[in-house]
Amino acid sequence: MRIFLATVALLTLVPLAAPGAEGLLYRWVDREGLVHFGDSIPAEYMDLERQIINEYGVTVGILRAKKTDEEIAEDKRQEKIAIDQAIQNRMDDALLATYLSVDEIVLHRDRRVELFLAQSRVTELYLTNLKRRLGSLQKEASMYRPYSDDPDAETIDPDLAGDISTTEDTIQRHQANLEQFQDDTMAVVDRFDGDINRFKKLKGLN
Repeated sequence: MRIFLATVALLTLVPLAAPGAEGLLYRWVDREGLVHFGDSIPAEYMDLERQIINEYGVTVGILRAKKTDEEIAEDKRQEKIAIDQAIQNRMDDALLATYLSVDEIVLHRDRRVELFLAQSRVTELYLTNLKRRLGSLQKEASMYRPYSDDPDAETIDPDLAGDISTTEDTIQRHQANLEQFQDDTMAVVDRFDGDINRFKKLKGLN
Protein backbone atom coordinates (compact mmCIF):
# COMPACT_ATOMS: atom_id res chain seq x y z
CA MET A 1 0.00 0.00 0.00
CA ARG A 2 1.26 3.48 -0.84
CA ILE A 3 0.53 6.00 1.92
CA PHE A 4 1.87 9.51 1.84
CA LEU A 5 1.83 12.14 4.59
CA ALA A 6 1.61 15.71 3.42
CA THR A 7 0.11 19.06 4.18
CA VAL A 8 -2.24 20.91 1.90
CA ALA A 9 0.51 23.37 1.03
CA LEU A 10 2.80 20.56 -0.13
CA LEU A 11 0.26 19.39 -2.68
CA THR A 12 1.33 22.17 -4.99
CA LEU A 13 4.99 21.24 -4.61
CA VAL A 14 5.05 17.45 -4.51
CA PRO A 15 3.38 15.40 -7.26
CA LEU A 16 0.85 12.78 -6.21
CA ALA A 17 2.01 9.22 -5.85
CA ALA A 18 1.32 6.85 -8.68
CA PRO A 19 -2.40 6.04 -8.68
CA GLY A 20 -3.89 2.64 -8.10
CA ALA A 21 -5.21 0.25 -10.70
CA GLU A 22 -8.11 2.52 -11.56
CA GLY A 23 -6.07 5.72 -11.46
CA LEU A 24 -7.67 6.81 -8.17
CA LEU A 25 -6.34 7.63 -4.75
CA TYR A 26 -7.88 8.25 -1.36
CA ARG A 27 -7.21 11.39 0.65
CA TRP A 28 -8.07 11.71 4.33
CA VAL A 29 -7.12 13.72 7.40
CA ASP A 30 -6.36 11.77 10.55
CA ARG A 31 -7.29 12.81 14.10
CA GLU A 32 -3.93 14.57 14.46
CA GLY A 33 -4.66 16.78 11.45
CA LEU A 34 -2.22 15.03 9.11
CA VAL A 35 -3.24 14.61 5.50
CA HIS A 36 -2.86 11.12 4.02
CA PHE A 37 -2.93 9.77 0.48
CA GLY A 38 -3.09 6.13 -0.55
CA ASP A 39 -4.58 3.66 -2.99
CA SER A 40 -6.21 1.86 -0.07
CA ILE A 41 -7.23 2.84 3.46
CA PRO A 42 -5.88 1.23 6.64
CA ALA A 43 -8.50 -0.22 8.96
CA GLU A 44 -7.84 2.39 11.67
CA TYR A 45 -8.94 5.15 9.28
CA MET A 46 -12.05 3.50 7.89
CA ASP A 47 -14.36 5.51 10.13
CA LEU A 48 -12.99 8.86 8.86
CA GLU A 49 -14.26 10.85 5.91
CA ARG A 50 -12.23 10.12 2.77
CA GLN A 51 -12.02 11.91 -0.55
CA ILE A 52 -11.53 10.01 -3.78
CA ILE A 53 -9.22 11.88 -6.13
CA ASN A 54 -8.11 11.13 -9.68
CA GLU A 55 -4.62 11.20 -11.10
CA TYR A 56 -4.87 14.96 -11.59
CA GLY A 57 -5.61 15.62 -7.91
CA VAL A 58 -9.29 16.39 -8.55
CA THR A 59 -11.82 15.15 -6.00
CA VAL A 60 -14.30 12.87 -7.74
CA GLY A 61 -16.12 11.42 -4.73
CA ILE A 62 -16.45 11.49 -0.97
CA LEU A 63 -16.84 8.61 1.47
CA ARG A 64 -18.56 10.03 4.51
CA ALA A 65 -17.23 9.44 7.98
CA LYS A 66 -18.91 6.92 10.24
CA LYS A 67 -21.33 8.80 12.47
CA THR A 68 -21.22 8.66 16.23
CA ASP A 69 -24.26 7.63 18.26
CA GLU A 70 -24.77 11.31 19.13
CA GLU A 71 -24.68 12.32 15.47
CA ILE A 72 -27.12 9.56 14.54
CA ALA A 73 -29.47 10.67 17.33
CA GLU A 74 -29.20 14.28 16.15
CA ASP A 75 -29.97 13.23 12.57
CA LYS A 76 -33.09 11.44 13.79
CA ARG A 77 -34.11 14.47 15.81
CA GLN A 78 -33.67 16.76 12.85
CA GLU A 79 -35.59 14.33 10.65
CA LYS A 80 -38.48 14.32 13.12
CA ILE A 81 -38.45 18.12 13.22
CA ALA A 82 -38.60 18.23 9.43
CA ILE A 83 -41.47 15.71 9.31
CA ASP A 84 -43.39 17.56 12.02
CA GLN A 85 -42.91 20.84 10.16
CA ALA A 86 -44.11 19.31 6.90
CA ILE A 87 -47.22 17.97 8.65
CA GLN A 88 -47.84 21.36 10.25
CA ASN A 89 -47.49 23.07 6.88
CA ARG A 90 -50.09 20.76 5.35
CA MET A 91 -52.44 21.36 8.27
CA ASP A 92 -51.96 25.12 7.95
CA ASP A 93 -52.69 25.00 4.22
CA ALA A 94 -55.86 22.98 4.86
CA LEU A 95 -56.97 25.36 7.62
CA LEU A 96 -56.54 28.44 5.43
CA ALA A 97 -58.24 26.73 2.51
CA THR A 98 -61.24 25.67 4.63
CA TYR A 99 -62.04 28.88 6.54
CA LEU A 100 -62.11 32.54 5.61
CA SER A 101 -62.64 33.90 9.11
CA VAL A 102 -62.63 33.02 12.80
CA ASP A 103 -66.43 33.25 12.82
CA GLU A 104 -66.64 30.39 10.33
CA ILE A 105 -64.50 28.20 12.58
CA VAL A 106 -66.65 29.06 15.60
CA LEU A 107 -69.82 28.26 13.65
CA HIS A 108 -68.44 24.89 12.56
CA ARG A 109 -67.34 24.14 16.12
CA ASP A 110 -70.74 24.95 17.57
CA ARG A 111 -72.48 22.72 15.03
CA ARG A 112 -70.23 19.80 15.89
CA VAL A 113 -70.71 20.36 19.61
CA GLU A 114 -74.48 20.50 19.18
CA LEU A 115 -74.42 17.07 17.52
CA PHE A 116 -72.67 15.55 20.51
CA LEU A 117 -74.97 17.35 22.92
CA ALA A 118 -78.01 16.03 21.04
CA GLN A 119 -76.62 12.49 21.25
CA SER A 120 -75.98 13.02 24.95
CA ARG A 121 -79.53 14.22 25.59
CA VAL A 122 -81.02 11.22 23.79
CA THR A 123 -78.76 8.86 25.73
CA GLU A 124 -79.60 10.51 29.04
CA LEU A 125 -83.33 10.15 28.34
CA TYR A 126 -82.85 6.49 27.41
CA LEU A 127 -80.83 5.91 30.58
CA THR A 128 -83.58 7.48 32.68
CA ASN A 129 -86.13 5.06 31.21
CA LEU A 130 -83.78 2.11 31.63
CA LYS A 131 -83.11 2.96 35.27
CA ARG A 132 -86.82 3.31 35.89
CA ARG A 133 -87.42 -0.09 34.31
CA LEU A 134 -84.59 -1.63 36.34
CA GLY A 135 -86.13 -0.26 39.52
CA SER A 136 -89.44 -1.91 38.69
CA LEU A 137 -87.76 -5.21 37.89
CA GLN A 138 -85.73 -5.12 41.10
CA LYS A 139 -88.87 -4.34 43.11
CA GLU A 140 -90.58 -7.35 41.58
CA ALA A 141 -87.50 -9.51 42.17
CA SER A 142 -87.39 -8.53 45.84
CA MET A 143 -90.21 -11.00 46.49
CA TYR A 144 -88.13 -13.93 45.30
CA ARG A 145 -84.98 -15.65 46.37
CA PRO A 146 -82.10 -14.70 46.41
CA TYR A 147 -83.33 -11.09 46.83
CA SER A 148 -86.01 -11.78 49.44
CA ASP A 149 -85.23 -12.37 53.13
CA ASP A 150 -88.28 -14.61 53.41
CA PRO A 151 -87.02 -18.20 53.80
CA ASP A 152 -90.25 -19.44 52.21
CA ALA A 153 -89.94 -17.18 49.15
CA GLU A 154 -89.90 -18.82 45.75
CA THR A 155 -86.82 -18.76 43.53
CA ILE A 156 -86.86 -15.93 41.04
CA ASP A 157 -88.12 -16.76 37.58
CA PRO A 158 -85.18 -17.17 35.14
CA ASP A 159 -86.81 -14.79 32.66
CA LEU A 160 -87.06 -12.08 35.31
CA ALA A 161 -83.45 -12.63 36.38
CA GLY A 162 -82.33 -12.48 32.76
CA ASP A 163 -84.31 -9.29 32.19
CA ILE A 164 -82.60 -7.65 35.16
CA SER A 165 -79.17 -8.71 33.96
CA THR A 166 -79.83 -7.50 30.41
CA THR A 167 -81.13 -4.16 31.65
CA GLU A 168 -78.11 -3.66 33.90
CA ASP A 169 -75.75 -4.44 31.02
CA THR A 170 -77.61 -2.02 28.74
CA ILE A 171 -77.40 0.73 31.35
CA GLN A 172 -73.66 0.22 31.70
CA ARG A 173 -73.18 0.31 27.93
CA HIS A 174 -75.16 3.50 27.46
CA GLN A 175 -73.51 5.10 30.47
CA ALA A 176 -70.16 4.44 28.80
CA ASN A 177 -71.53 5.94 25.57
CA LEU A 178 -72.64 9.04 27.45
CA GLU A 179 -69.20 9.48 28.98
CA GLN A 180 -67.64 9.02 25.54
CA PHE A 181 -69.94 11.70 24.07
CA GLN A 182 -68.81 14.06 26.82
CA ASP A 183 -65.14 13.29 26.19
CA ASP A 184 -65.64 13.72 22.44
CA THR A 185 -67.32 17.06 23.01
CA MET A 186 -64.36 18.32 25.02
CA ALA A 187 -61.95 17.01 22.39
CA VAL A 188 -63.84 18.82 19.63
CA VAL A 189 -63.83 22.07 21.59
CA ASP A 190 -60.09 21.76 22.28
CA ARG A 191 -59.33 20.98 18.63
CA PHE A 192 -61.36 23.89 17.30
CA ASP A 193 -59.89 26.24 19.89
CA GLY A 194 -56.47 25.18 18.64
CA ASP A 195 -57.58 25.82 15.05
CA ILE A 196 -58.84 29.28 16.01
CA ASN A 197 -55.56 30.19 17.69
CA ARG A 198 -53.55 28.87 14.77
CA PHE A 199 -55.75 30.66 12.24
CA LYS A 200 -55.29 33.94 14.11
CA LYS A 201 -51.52 33.44 14.16
CA LEU A 202 -51.35 32.64 10.45
CA LYS A 203 -53.53 35.64 9.62
CA GLY A 204 -51.74 37.95 12.02
CA LEU A 205 -54.89 38.58 14.06
CA ASN A 206 -54.95 39.57 17.70
